[in-house]
Amino acid sequence: MAEPLFSVRGLKVALPDMTRKPLIGRAPLAEILKGLDFDLPKGSVTGIVGESGSGKSTLGRALVRLLEPSAGAISFEGRDISHLSEAELRPLRRDLQMIFQDPMSSLNPRHTIFNIIAAPLRQNGLGDRLKERVAEALLRVGLPQGFASRYRHELSGGQRQRVGIARALALSPKFVLADEIVSGLDVSTQAQILTLLEKLAAKMGLTVAFISHDLSVIRRLCQQVIVMREGRIVEASATDALFDNPKEAYTRDLLAAIPLPEIDPDWLLPKVPA
Repeated sequence: MAEPLFSVRGLKVALPDMTRKPLIGRAPLAEILKGLDFDLPKGSVTGIVGESGSGKSTLGRALVRLLEPSAGAISFEGRDISHLSEAELRPLRRDLQMIFQDPMSSLNPRHTIFNIIAAPLRQNGLGDRLKERVAEALLRVGLPQGFASRYRHELSGGQRQRVGIARALALSPKFVLADEIVSGLDVSTQAQILTLLEKLAAKMGLTVAFISHDLSVIRRLCQQVIVMREGRIVEASATDALFDNPKEAYTRDLLAAIPLPEIDPDWLLPKVPA
């Protein structure tokens, strides 16, 4: 097992429960993550799966420190980043990037693709050679340089997601959080995006946390899997071991729910006229 990029111990995250908010005053806190322990090895792609409400996205946002833990520790390259201030986190932001689920909402409609990709470069002191850097980022995800002058609405869903990947990777990060990034795409485009991410992760030595509810996608892309339920880790193991020999009943239920194609055994036989 490779050296861990992230080491998480006893991680808890509590967020305001707006369903119980009184008319006056603050909403009470609800514990979303309930004491998680795991490592993310360097250069690996780890799948995070579970039903809706299991805490997958909350975990991802805690890793990139968009959320602050209420307890426990998140160590990044051996450094505890659990409670760093925003000023202290700023130098780490270029190493912790995120690809969002819906590029229509994550790409600014007022900005060209050039400005969307150039923005994080400028913010991180890489404003020199912007045209060259943006062209390289587009080429990396299989888009021509001419796309830099286009806007969000001029691209297909798959092209928009490629722009989201280009923006996340423009800074050459060490870690990328991919949160349900193919759920809104058709099957053929999903395959293209997954193949692209797989190749880029291997080429750039990225550590990736891939959040998905689609276990067939997880099996193709990930080396290890974390199964979550109600804010806890139910099972975590290498992908092949988990799919071939799941230890927990909940994991077996998830695997049993994977839709399989129904094959008509007579589909090759000639049709007999009625």
